[in-house]
Amino acid sequence: MGGSAAEVVRLAPADAFKAIPATLRDDVLAAFNEIVNNFEQRRWEPAELNGGKLCEAVYTVIRGLADGTYPARSNKPRNILDACKDMEKATGQPRSVKIQIPRMIVALYEIRSNRGVGHAGGDVDPNEMDATAVLYMSKWLVAELVRVLHTLSTAEATELVEALIERQVALVWASGDKKRVLVPGLSWHKNTLLLLLSETGEIIEADLLRWIEHKSVAVYRRDVLRPGHKKRMWEYDETDRTIRLLPPGIAAAEKVVHELSN
Repeated sequence: MGGSAAEVVRLAPADAFKAIPATLRDDVLAAFNEIVNNFEQRRWEPAELNGGKLCEAVYTVIRGLADGTYPARSNKPRNILDACKDMEKATGQPRSVKIQIPRMIVALYEIRSNRGVGHAGGDVDPNEMDATAVLYMSKWLVAELVRVLHTLSTAEATELVEALIERQVALVWASGDKKRVLVPGLSWHKNTLLLLLSETGEIIEADLLRWIEHKSVAVYRRDVLRPGHKKRMWEYDETDRTIRLLPPGIAAAEKVVHELSN
């Protein structure tokens, strides 16, 4: 079994998918990150369209897992419904690989192809509801791939997937090793959430302090970092002086982004 969640989220993307070719891994992560970032920017149609690319990449991974060899890049089967049904015949594979992942792929591909996204004539225009469904099905698919490839718990896999997301936060300016939140008047707590959201994995406290520009390190630790840690917004390691955004903090930061973007 995998280690603790704290150990799992320290894996780099290359380690999360180390069993598959780097180019195929890149196909999975590129499609996934496009979905997340388009959703956070409220670009519903691109968010839904990239669901199709993710379906093809994930199918290629599970097909390769069943066959014992992986192609270098994702492949689009001639008929993805039939291809996913055919996965039920795979021997020596867990139910997730044979049935659950393929059926989620079919559901996700259906939204992409027949809800007014993939072509003209669908009966529903691209919208937030469908894009939300695409986002969470995509997170499930990537987390389930990680879980199967590493024999992790669902909680460990889910936390790792959040660490794999490379978010593009339009409200945060970045240049070299500098970052600034572009919205004046926000609380220190919200500033911290946005800066942490713009990073993957853990952040060195010294970097966050430079970005946040608080006048007192002691006060910032007392009034922001420690309370946020207690509320499980982030994990604040006072020994290593590192901070990592936790799932409740990710949700809170995304809410701030949506509020400020409307």
